[in-house]
Amino acid sequence: MTQGQHSADRHHATPERAGTPLSPQRRPLPARVGQRASAAIKQIPSWQREHWLLFGCILAAIMLVIAIVPGFAVAMRGELPQVRESIPLELPPLDVEGLDTGSLATDLYVGSSRERWVTAEVQPGQTLGELFESQGLSSRDLYRLLQNESTRDSLVKIHPGDQFAFLTPEPGKLKSLQFDVDAATRVVLTLDGDKVKERRIQRELERRVKVANGVIDSSLFESANAAGMSNAMTLELAKVFGYDIDFAQDLRVGDRFYVVYDEVYRDGERVSSGDILAAAFVNQGREFSAFRYRFADGRDAYFDREGRPMKKSFLRMPIEFARISSRFSTARKHPILGKVRAHKGVDYAARSGTPIMSAGDGRIAFAGWKSGYGRCVIVDHGRGYTTLYGHMSKFGKYRTGGRVRQGDTIGYVGMTGLATAPHLHYEFRVKGVHQNPLTVTMPKPEPLPKSELARFNAQTSPMMAQLALLSADKPLALLKR
Repeated sequence: MTQGQHSADRHHATPERAGTPLSPQRRPLPARVGQRASAAIKQIPSWQREHWLLFGCILAAIMLVIAIVPGFAVAMRGELPQVRESIPLELPPLDVEGLDTGSLATDLYVGSSRERWVTAEVQPGQTLGELFESQGLSSRDLYRLLQNESTRDSLVKIHPGDQFAFLTPEPGKLKSLQFDVDAATRVVLTLDGDKVKERRIQRELERRVKVANGVIDSSLFESANAAGMSNAMTLELAKVFGYDIDFAQDLRVGDRFYVVYDEVYRDGERVSSGDILAAAFVNQGREFSAFRYRFADGRDAYFDREGRPMKKSFLRMPIEFARISSRFSTARKHPILGKVRAHKGVDYAARSGTPIMSAGDGRIAFAGWKSGYGRCVIVDHGRGYTTLYGHMSKFGKYRTGGRVRQGDTIGYVGMTGLATAPHLHYEFRVKGVHQNPLTVTMPKPEPLPKSELARFNAQTSPMMAQLALLSADKPLALLKR
């Protein structure tokens, strides 16, 4: 075999050995070109060839997506530089004097100086002086504001949660102060030299009537809250029926209540609890009802279905929601003296400092220290009725000889005298004879005169209808006229 034949055979066998057979549809390359191509292919590793093939496929796919979805390419581009031009516009000055500032929590910008109202909320135990200090304001400005007599009490008697808004054109300099004196009135005080300018903004209030009913399964508060009533409204309900029901000992599982009340709204937001308009309470099978009646002169009071005042001559319980720790007894072993003796009153266990109310209108016959009673107050209610309140931690503002009205705070719970724990010792006497405060028969108040009953019936009829709807499942007999 000649050298040329060997060379030809080698050229024909090379593609098969490379593992790349020629396509039947592809024209064969000239011998020398094919030889050079085969040599180049041999020098490229197989894994690099696969990577180049994969890269080509990916590149083709990207180009296809860019062609079909041009928006995609735009989203992937970097942001183009933007050219902005500011044109100053002269705006009219804002009339601050006529401005209803809305919520105290809203920052307000006044005129071109961008003065801002900054709101601060009173924290528990915080004084207005401390509030001013927290805003970097001087006590001199506070003193000037306190010279404004019409708002002095509102500034002195602040409560946790109250809001004050400060307008300070520069740090440490107060220009105006605004706050709410009540739900319907906002006051803006402005310092103008040595003077204080006052502006009052009247804000429209809306009263929305609501209804609630429930069954006692554990406590009045839990059942009332489950019915949607606030704690303040629950307390008001207990006060309305407090002359007939002792909520410390008379409440039973299964008792029912029905309430028609209103709430105060401002700018669509609830501001506070309103008043109970009508209510019924079923306690141990006994039914009680109460209706809020407004006299022609604007006075309000609660009356039962017959027009008798809910307010009796005496409170059944002179302390709110306390626990009876010792009852009226003719023979009880004294916890300190260890002797068996009569306990001629009722003991109400409560926290030290809990307010004690006068059970009825009267005159302070005694206020001072009285042997085992400790700090003690005796109230003479006239017609032979007297009440005694013992073991006080401190007295109220009334002294011997002063006049008190029912519900006035005459002292605070303590454990002075012969007492082992904070509590109120309460006695009720009729012509000098001790009576059980829990069972003594109270004199019934006189009903409304006939001339007033017709107006009372007309005013309370819609509320009776509301209660009737609430108690449809278990109708109240007392609502039938």
